[in-house]
Amino acid sequence: MSALIVLAAGGTGGHMFPAEALAGELVGRGVKVALVTDKRGQAFDNRLPGVALHRIRAGRPGTGIASRVLAVCEIALGLLAARRILRVLAPTAAVGFGGYPSVPTMMAASRLGLPTIIHEQNARLGRANRWLAPRMKRIATSFAQVDGLAGAERTRIVETGNPVRSTVVAERGLPYAPPVAGPINLLIIGGSQGARILSTVVPAGLALLPAAIKARLAVMQQARPEDVEAVRRAYAASGIGAEIATFFADVPQRMARAHLVVSRAGASSVAELCVVGRPAILVPYRHAADDHQTANAEALAAAGAAWVIGEQGFTAPALAQRLETLLTQPALLTAAAASAQRHGRPDAARRLADLVLETAGGAR
Repeated sequence: MSALIVLAAGGTGGHMFPAEALAGELVGRGVKVALVTDKRGQAFDNRLPGVALHRIRAGRPGTGIASRVLAVCEIALGLLAARRILRVLAPTAAVGFGGYPSVPTMMAASRLGLPTIIHEQNARLGRANRWLAPRMKRIATSFAQVDGLAGAERTRIVETGNPVRSTVVAERGLPYAPPVAGPINLLIIGGSQGARILSTVVPAGLALLPAAIKARLAVMQQARPEDVEAVRRAYAASGIGAEIATFFADVPQRMARAHLVVSRAGASSVAELCVVGRPAILVPYRHAADDHQTANAEALAAAGAAWVIGEQGFTAPALAQRLETLLTQPALLTAAAASAQRHGRPDAARRLADLVLETAGGAR
């Protein structure tokens, strides 16, 4: 199929990772791909070989009148730029992945009469996708149920799952073995925002566990640069073996080795947990837009794949109590791991690519 597909995404990882996965799938099928994003998205340029990168301006509406006016102006300028780009590229279809920088491109594509698809990574529709949904031909979702969609829009939904990196899919085949004996591998990952609460509560909570459990713990924890030394000292004082770093390049491999993961509930994190098939305690970031992380976490909890502790209740004693229950009842962890894997979509990139090409082909 001779085609050019334009992808539009905000510059953060939550939007860019699934765009990157779809781009890889499409390029592998011989389809040309171009990406339209803002200046933050340029950081992904070297991760998308063979994909033409175009930058536009896009504003994020704030709370004040001045910031809203500025955002409208930025979006208007982005719309003009996106329209020029689309006229030159003449794509077969446009796919949006959310984030305000996706709005100008997807609005321009809709006005030009192009086949349009948006992909929603979360269990609650994001604001950018909420604006775009009424104009889109198809709405791809990561969850079976997504809050925020109108009745008419639900007829255009196709559940594809959330595409994850190939390195994550590669770990899916490793079976889960509960920590009946030997080391207990705990992975703590917090994302780029709000991870400080994990750096303070998790070490304090693990210190409250019975000595027999603490002696078996092997902790792997990501922490902010300013928190690393304090976290190391806390674990050393408790006699708990821990590896602390600001970034783990091999998170998929560490996730596969983990008996339990403590994590935020961003879209990519929960999708990766399900693809690998690992149980988790999820601590939603309470300042996430529209509280979408809580919706993500509750969806996994309802499926029996995770346990949720809100930030207000995320204290050292509460965490210690939950961990002691889980680590002394391996059957609970095994059941959650199995549920997570059942809900994983390792073929999400393929399913989304099929939908995109089908929608584009139908337009012709």
